[in-house]
This record gives sequence, structure tokens and C-alpha cells, in this order.
Amino acid sequence: MSSARNDSPATGRRKNKKEYTKIFAIILVVFVVMVTGAGLGFLTASLNTKPGLTNDIRPPASSQIYDINGNLITTVHSVENRVPVTLSKVPKNLQNAFIAAEDARFYQHMGIDPRGILRAVWSNITDRGVSEGGSTITQQLAKNAYLSQERTLQRKIQEAFLALQIERQYTKNEILELYLNQIYFGQGAYGVQAAAHQYFGKNVEDLNLAECAMLAGIPKSPNYYSPLNNFKAATERQSIVIDQMVKYGYIDQETAAKAKNTKITLSSRSTNTKDGGFASYFVDYVTQILIEKYGADAVYKDGLKVYTSIDIDMQNAAEKAMQNLPTTRTDSNGVKQPQGALVAIDPRTGYIKAMVGGRGNDQFNRATMAERQPGSAFKPFIYLAAIESGMSPTTVIEDSPVNFGSWSPINYDGKSHGKVTLRTALEHSLNVPAVKLANQVGVDKPLHYAQQMGISTLVLQGPTNDRNLAMSLGGLTKGVTPIELASAYGVFANQGVKVEPIAIVKIVDRNGKVLEQATPREKAVISEKSAYIVTDMLRGVLTRGTGAAANIDRPAAGKTGTTSDYKDAWFVGFTPDLVAAVWMGNDNEGYLSGITGGSVPAEIWRAFMNGALSKIPYRDFIKPSGLVIDYAPPEDINKNILDPNKPNEDKDKDGDKDKDKDKDKKDKAQDSESKIPPDKTTPPPPKPDKTPVPSMTPPPPKTDTDKKNNP
Repeated sequence: MSSARNDSPATGRRKNKKEYTKIFAIILVVFVVMVTGAGLGFLTASLNTKPGLTNDIRPPASSQIYDINGNLITTVHSVENRVPVTLSKVPKNLQNAFIAAEDARFYQHMGIDPRGILRAVWSNITDRGVSEGGSTITQQLAKNAYLSQERTLQRKIQEAFLALQIERQYTKNEILELYLNQIYFGQGAYGVQAAAHQYFGKNVEDLNLAECAMLAGIPKSPNYYSPLNNFKAATERQSIVIDQMVKYGYIDQETAAKAKNTKITLSSRSTNTKDGGFASYFVDYVTQILIEKYGADAVYKDGLKVYTSIDIDMQNAAEKAMQNLPTTRTDSNGVKQPQGALVAIDPRTGYIKAMVGGRGNDQFNRATMAERQPGSAFKPFIYLAAIESGMSPTTVIEDSPVNFGSWSPINYDGKSHGKVTLRTALEHSLNVPAVKLANQVGVDKPLHYAQQMGISTLVLQGPTNDRNLAMSLGGLTKGVTPIELASAYGVFANQGVKVEPIAIVKIVDRNGKVLEQATPREKAVISEKSAYIVTDMLRGVLTRGTGAAANIDRPAAGKTGTTSDYKDAWFVGFTPDLVAAVWMGNDNEGYLSGITGGSVPAEIWRAFMNGALSKIPYRDFIKPSGLVIDYAPPEDINKNILDPNKPNEDKDKDGDKDKDKDKDKKDKAQDSESKIPPDKTTPPPPKPDKTPVPSMTPPPPKTDTDKKNNP
């Protein structure tokens, strides 16, 4: 009896639990039915808005790209390169690579993946727009075969409906076969067979695992991940695909390691070289943006009118100036070396006014893709941090030997110059003061400003990173791209306000509908006063420092940059109206034979700016209200900065003449600061075994500058 009494409450609880479960299930079913009904209603409305049949059979039309003034630059068209193959011809590794990378639950879902949709919905809600999709392979097939690439809720609903319909009509293997023959791989190649020939010069059935993984990584962004355009990015994407294959059990770790170490041999690049047409790198850059957003079919067949930021006159000036690049050799790919890049931006709007990504006979856009060591062109961020920390251009720093663990930075001329002002140290690109300043303000502060101003390639975590003193001389883990360095310098020109670079101003479809209109994205990232002070210091680089060859006889500022191994040479400079970065170097191994940023790059910059600004009125930088800058250094400062072309006694005589003429303080400072040899940075030292006594900064990490300078 007692046992029966004890079981009775438990039995009641189980009954209550079942009743609650039943009620919950009923509520859930009702909710699903309501949502489904509402969705079908909206779906019906969406499908009823589909254009008539007449619009479905309209002929393809090429897109047109215009400059900022409405002048036609080029017409974008493509001969569709597609060779369909059966799924039996497609290696299992390639099938698995695509499934792992694009739709891991392909064989489990019914065309749409609720998990992916929920993730996408959450992302889009938090981003306040339709910015992420939860598309399955079936949905991608539906989109590419039947729909536009626009990111709207209506299109997503149509896509889901078509995906369900496709799943009912075809088997999974048939869907996968259709998909692999439909997708775009860049370079005009549609489908895996055409892509295999385009990139590897072989049939799809002959691809190895490494090639399969690289091919499967391309559709995410066909132009960016094209190994012919950006082999480094393609390899990084390949590694991600291989890791996904391990994650979902298609291959083991040992096989993955072998695949990652397999050498990739691309088809001859001579068959893929560009014709070097006008603004060809910029056109490719814009085309890449368009394809990523609207799809290849929209770009090549839908007759878009694309109005860009480029200025034909400035582009002509850029291409003419870049003809001054010397040629020392032609590499195995038929590309002349050294290469170069130039990118110019309006600092007030972010509009890209000119872009040259190379010599025009290849597809690698160095203006946007090449991550190169900046050398002393990175120093303005160090001096900005010093100014923001309360220092001034006349703050005195000792240019004298110093040790940081086992590293002893030295100046380009191998000499110490005693007490110098920050202005003089920056104008003459002295290395030791820059390192001492970074040590004093802390390495994180310059990196913070560089990142805020637009440098996205900094490495701040991991065993090898940029949080060390080597970065003060431009010794970075990855490097910087010309477009980002130009944009960052634009913050100085724009009174401390960062504006994101813009290439596309407006897009209009063939019916005259505006698909998008660009709006400058602005953000104040440094103080107006600090921006002006650093600009004022950088003006001296052109008038009496390492960048004298860039002087254009109008208000301008800039900085030279040369790596210690002569692999990279830069000049980055700006006026109130235009900022431009010029880089030159070899694509792979190779040296510039003593060329510094103050020579050929500075001369190219000057030639470009003189042409680009020929129709723009003279304008000075706007000085913030209430800002007072003291130009005169303290007595007996900068006295050891000597002109190597003059005997020492001439300096004393020049000083006497200045006193006799009773010039103002600014003129005295300018005349007393003579030239030293061209700017040159010192290679980062090996990492010491023990952390040095000063605990405020870690020692520079061990780096391999030869490897870091590859694009």
C-alpha cells in the first residue's frame, strides 16, 4: 500500500508533463501553419510581380563603365566559356570540396537549410539589411539560373521557392551536376571543366586534391580568389577549403597536409595577359566589385551603366607618369620588372581618381592587392602618436646609439646626429629617433592610429605580430597595400576625417532604374590639430628633406619609404585636394639596385601631381583656429644635421648670414636643417633570447624580410 501511495504523485506529474507537451506541440503546429500561410501569401504576391514573358527573352547587353564626368571608359563584355560535363567526370574530391565549402548539409536538407536561414536572418537583423545569405547549393543554382543577384527579401523568397521546386524535380546528384556546370569562376569561365582548363590547363577529371580545393574556393569571390589575379589569396582560400574537408570527414589530417604542400602549376599566364587598355586595372577592380554584388551574368549580359569615381584626365596623367618606371628584366611569366603601382584619392570624398596596378601586361592589381613593406612611409603614424601624446614639432629627442635587447637601430648614414627636433627627425627620416619615440609612447598607440586611419593588414595577435619596435621603421608582418596607405594619408589632408575609398558612384540598369548610389562614409579618427601639425611636419619632407624630388611648388606634404633590402620604394604625398601613393618593387625576389623612395617614386609622384592638378586651383591646408606652431628649434639643436655636399665650415657661415639678415624664426629653422642621405630603414633584428630590461615594449620579433616582401 505504501508503494502505491509513493508512486501516485509521480504518475500524476508524468500525466501533467504529457499534457503540457501536447499543448506545446499544438501551439507549435498552429504557429508553423500561420507562418507558412503568411509566407505562401507573400510568396504568391512576390511571384505575381515577376516581369512578363517579353522581358524574359530580351537579348543580352554589355555593361558600360563611365568616368566621374560621364565619359565612357569601356564596354564590359564576355564570351561565355562553358563546357558542360557529367558528374561522373567530376572527381569525388572536387564534389566533396564544394559541398564542404558551400553546403555541408547538402544531402540532408530539402533545398533550403533552416539552420542557415536562421543564421542569416539573425545576421541581417543585427546589420539592419540583407547582408548575408543562408543559401544552399540548390538555392545558388536557382539564383544563378533563374534570378537576379539583387539582395532583397522578395528575391530570397523566390529563390527558396525555386529551390524547393528543383529538389522535387531533380535528384541530389543531378542538382550537383547542374550547379557545377553553372557557377562562374572568373576569367570568363563558367563551370568546372572550363575553369580546370582556364587555371590548370587540364580536364576536370585530371585534377588532384590540391587543385580541386583551389577551384572550389574561387566562386566565393571569382576575381579576388582567381589564382591568376591573386595567387596568395587563392592559396589561403584553398587552405580553408581543405580544412573544411577535414572537418566534415572527407579527408584526414595527413591527406590535408599533403594537399596543402602540393605545388600548384598554373596554365601559362601568357595566354591570360591583358591588352593594357586604358584604366585596365581600375576596370578590373570595378568589375570585381560588380560581380561580387550582382553576379557575372548581370555584369556581362544585363546592360548596366556604371558611373565611377575615376577622372579620365587624372588617369591619363597617372599612366603617363608610370611610364618612367625603369626596366631591369622580364620574368619567367613575361612580366617586366620592377613593377609599380599608383593610386590617387580625393581625401574629402574618398573617390578614387586614378589607379595603375602595374605595367598593364598582367592581371595582378598591385594598387589594391599587393601587401608590401612600407619602410619609412609608416613613420608618420609614429609621429602622430607622439603629437597626440602632447609632444610638438620642436620637442627635442637624442639621436644617439641605443640598445633594445640585442637590437641596436641605426640611421641610414650610420651616424648619430645628437639632439634633434621631431620635425627634423621626420624630415630627414632618422631611424633612431623614430624607434625611441615608439618606445616612449608605446607600440600600441601608433598601431591604433594606423588601424583607425585605414590600415587593415596589421597583425596584432599571435606569436608573430606587429606589436614591436620594428614596426616604427615599417617592418610589418604582412605589409600594406598602396590604396590603404593612400587612404590613411588622406586623413591628414582631410583634417583628421577618414573617408572610405569609393570606386563606384552610381549604377543604373538597362531600364533606367538606379540600383545604387554611393554616399561617402566619413569618420573623425584623429584631432584636427594633430592632423594639421603632422601635415606641417611632412611639408618639410618635400622642401628640405628626403622627398625634395617630389616638390611641386604648391602646398603639399608627403613621406618617402625604402626598405632596408631595397626591395620596396615608396612615395606617398598629398595636397588639400588629392592624395596619391606610388610604390615600386619586384613581384618576387629581386632588388631595386639602390633606388630609394626619394628618387624614382618621388619623381613619378611629382609628374603625376603636376598633370593631375593642372586644372585645380592652388589651395593651402586649413589651419585650425587658435593653433600656434613654433618653428624655431631650441638653441644648439639640429646642429649635427649636415649637408654631405658642403664642408662643415660652410654651415657656420650660413648660420652667420642668417643672423645678419635677422630672419624670422621659421626661416632660421628651415635654413639650419640641411639634408642628410636618402631615407632608409634598418632590417628588424632577430628576437633576443630574453626580454630586454625596458618592459614597456617587447623586442622586435624575428622576421624574414625576404619572404615578407612578396606581393
